[in-house]
Amino acid sequence: MVRRHAIPFILITLLLALAGPASADSDLTVEPDRTRLYEGEALTLTVRGSMKIDVNLGNLFDLDVSSLPSPDIDKVEEDFDIVGRNQRYSIRTVNNEMVGEITWTYQLAPKKTGQLTIPALTFQDARSDPVDINVISGTSPDEQSEPRDSFIELSADKDEVYVQEQLVLTIKLFFSGNLIRGELSEPEHPDAIIESLGKQREYSRYRDGVRFRVVERRYAIYPQQTGELSLDAIRFEGRARTPEGQLKFLRDSEKLFDIPVKAIPADFSGDTWLPASQLELSESGLPNEQTLATGQNLTRTLVLEAHGLPSETLPPFPEQGIPGIRTYPEQPARAADSDRDGITSSLTQTTALVPVQDGDLVLPEIRIPWWDTEADEEKIAVIPARTLSVSAPPGQASTSVRDSEDPTQGENAASRREGDEDSEPAPTSLFWPILSLILAIGWLVTALAWWKNRGKRQPATSAHPSVDHQEKALFRELCQAADAGAVRTLELLPRWASRCFQDQQFDSAADVVRFAADDTLTQELEVLQRRLFGRHHSNVEWDGKPLITALKKLRGKDANHPEKKQGLPPLYPAGLISQ
Repeated sequence: MVRRHAIPFILITLLLALAGPASADSDLTVEPDRTRLYEGEALTLTVRGSMKIDVNLGNLFDLDVSSLPSPDIDKVEEDFDIVGRNQRYSIRTVNNEMVGEITWTYQLAPKKTGQLTIPALTFQDARSDPVDINVISGTSPDEQSEPRDSFIELSADKDEVYVQEQLVLTIKLFFSGNLIRGELSEPEHPDAIIESLGKQREYSRYRDGVRFRVVERRYAIYPQQTGELSLDAIRFEGRARTPEGQLKFLRDSEKLFDIPVKAIPADFSGDTWLPASQLELSESGLPNEQTLATGQNLTRTLVLEAHGLPSETLPPFPEQGIPGIRTYPEQPARAADSDRDGITSSLTQTTALVPVQDGDLVLPEIRIPWWDTEADEEKIAVIPARTLSVSAPPGQASTSVRDSEDPTQGENAASRREGDEDSEPAPTSLFWPILSLILAIGWLVTALAWWKNRGKRQPATSAHPSVDHQEKALFRELCQAADAGAVRTLELLPRWASRCFQDQQFDSAADVVRFAADDTLTQELEVLQRRLFGRHHSNVEWDGKPLITALKKLRGKDANHPEKKQGLPPLYPAGLISQ
């Protein structure tokens, strides 16, 4: 008995998903929930159709719901975005025939304003009538008095900027209800660099007595072309559930006003355009007393910090040849940090300084022009020149004093020393004769040991000169940097040349150019510097092969190449050896 009563319920359940051969039994109806809506709103389109269901033993257990036909809703995508869809089925009996009624629900968002048309749809043999939809630009009067379920607010920190100047864009998404799914677009522009300023913030705000959840995002935008910066509209699409449990579709879009982008001022004097709200140049590491000794190691650190610029735009510090001081720069370090106000970047250059000449040595002034975007004027960051007083260490005569001494004064001093020695009584202690005897015996033992073992030495040592692996590694790294056109080429060049030509002193790339006297090397380095530090360096194509060829030619110029030398390089620079 129980099984007999359960059979009808099982059949009804199967028929909900059953599709068999059928023919049209009624017209196809299309009903929008409204025919007049405002820009940014969405309408609900309900489509109803019916079909006869043929039930037999062959298809009774065919549960393939995907085989059910559907109306050609894709026709509406010319004027509308289909942002949501749903469907449901019901079964009824008409004249002893099973008829399935299908209801499709679509969420349509208009792509433009004006008079739009939902075209005639077809389902089986049925065809619906077209429906006209009027989309009005602006905001509805109801929305002016009552907040919408979701909306976007855009703001910028400036109403005009210079080219490559930072513009901070703030995007706020307001929504009510429990958000189930949502997509918020990001700003895009082909002629602008856009960086996200940290993670998004989420908080609550009240508008007209209604509590909204707010998602806030900030972006730093750097326009690369003059004219008008016109960003695409920021769009949001999502679904939320109301406190009553109903599912609600959310959609909105907002466009930022066009931003005028000004060109670089004609009176800007710098080679690298630096528009920033603040820029600071500082140094550290040098002693305050500024009195040094030759051979003393110093570490000088230069820091360039800018507010409102990416770290990649900061120019490298100028190379300066300092007479009397050898410089050994390290690889520059770039860093960037972002907060709600934008990006703060820094460039740090650490250089080892070794004075090799006594006297007053001058560290030249460093000047970096930049444009103050808040004051709208050019400013110059300066590190003043510094004079270092360098003296010879105790026991080593000063080079400048020794060259100016009168030879007759030296002879008189020598004669005075000899007279003083003659006037003093000779020591009577036996310490010095005994010490001399011990040293003589030690020397004799060493000589006998050398004589005994001289035949056991390997003669192949002189046949294969030692290889300077550090010079080879530096040259390989230099060629790689030259091939890539990197700034590091100008740093590695004096370091490699100092290693390759150890009897020369190279403090900068300019010193190497003067020593080489090679037109090709000079020309290629000038092209590289223009590409790296010029205003329009990105437009200059780079081919590093001519520069590498010139470097190989310079390397072969040394008749005493490290691969042909024997022994180690001198421990101290030439300027530190006593004359």
